Amino acid sequence: MAILGTALKTDQLKRHSRYFAGPLATWFSLSCLLTLTQAQAYALSPEATAQTDSIVRTSAGDRTEAKLFRPFTTQIVSESKESEKNQPKRPKLGLALGGGGARGAAEIGVLKVLMAEGIKFDCVTGTSVGSVIGGFYCMGASAEDMERVFVRGDVMNHFMTVPLTFRIIVAPVMLIPRLLGSHEYDGLYRGNLFRKFLMRNMDVHVRNIEDLPIPFAAVALNLIDGRPYMLRKGNLGYAMQASSAVPALRKPVEIDGKLFADGGVVCNLPVKQCRELGADIVIAVNIDEPFEAKPLDHFRRMGSVSKRLLDWALFDIDEPQAQLADITIHPNTAGISLISTRRKDAVRGVKAGEEAARELLPQIRALLKEAGISYGTTIDGTNVGGSNASGSNAGGSTSEPTESN
Repeated sequence: MAILGTALKTDQLKRHSRYFAGPLATWFSLSCLLTLTQAQAYALSPEATAQTDSIVRTSAGDRTEAKLFRPFTTQIVSESKESEKNQPKRPKLGLALGGGGARGAAEIGVLKVLMAEGIKFDCVTGTSVGSVIGGFYCMGASAEDMERVFVRGDVMNHFMTVPLTFRIIVAPVMLIPRLLGSHEYDGLYRGNLFRKFLMRNMDVHVRNIEDLPIPFAAVALNLIDGRPYMLRKGNLGYAMQASSAVPALRKPVEIDGKLFADGGVVCNLPVKQCRELGADIVIAVNIDEPFEAKPLDHFRRMGSVSKRLLDWALFDIDEPQAQLADITIHPNTAGISLISTRRKDAVRGVKAGEEAARELLPQIRALLKEAGISYGTTIDGTNVGGSNASGSNAGGSTSEPTESN
């Protein structure tokens, strides 16, 4: 392995990767599509039974729930006069961050605008890259710091520690340990380096989810029972690693007897989960590529059909969840690959997020005003009101995940 790695220089890999771009895109899209299709067969159960207070089973949002959903403004209008006599309780404001790999840069752009506006959230849920950005937000990281790390390419380069083309080329060599009796979980990348990179950037005093100043949950799929779960306590790094363990690319993560993979296959936009965490009002950030009509000739390209079906599957999963949000911010991430490591894609993603958030700022301000949620900053930069965090998730912690994979 060392000899092979030395022989193949990085620039050579990049040059050769162009020849594999089409087949790799097809393979990746088909792998994700198959996983999405299989997971959805199990995920529509209405059950949301708590297994423990650390790992809570949830379910995907469906269209029936979306049809019955009433926005917060409608709830205010329909309140009885009797309830109006009582002192109203300030609604909790939640943030739901969707999955989308490198498109997560757009979520940072959204946060830059909302944080500059002085808007604070009472709870946050995130799926896949949304769990990474959401976790760092809850830890108190600034949008500028997150942008710097993303634009430098640190996040995606640690997500895939060596080029995907090279990893596939040496895949037969990686089968040797299996022949010698080692049986790791399926996947091209372990993800441990990604978790350790995230941990290095964390506050040393805040390593567990329950220690965060803002309640947070990472959404992941348990491969054993085919159900989505919210990881609400325990090691934050492992929760992020589990929620972003993309099928076929990254090995699943074992936590408390469950085997977790990317939550995006069932709850890619965790709005319902944000409400289960206690939010009365939810602002969601959907970073899927826009699902628009394509010309006939578009589907003559290699990999276009499998990618189209993957885009449709994400659209189908996310549409009812988006309808459960009070406001959904949807940046234009067209053309940004899920696994892009290009700096210009990260820069474009951040800009798209900023533009989409600014466009909806008047609507967001009106909603918060009607809900009685103050926000904004004073001249010296201190917060005037905003949403106060409702406290940390006090309680026990999940055991440390198994490190073997």
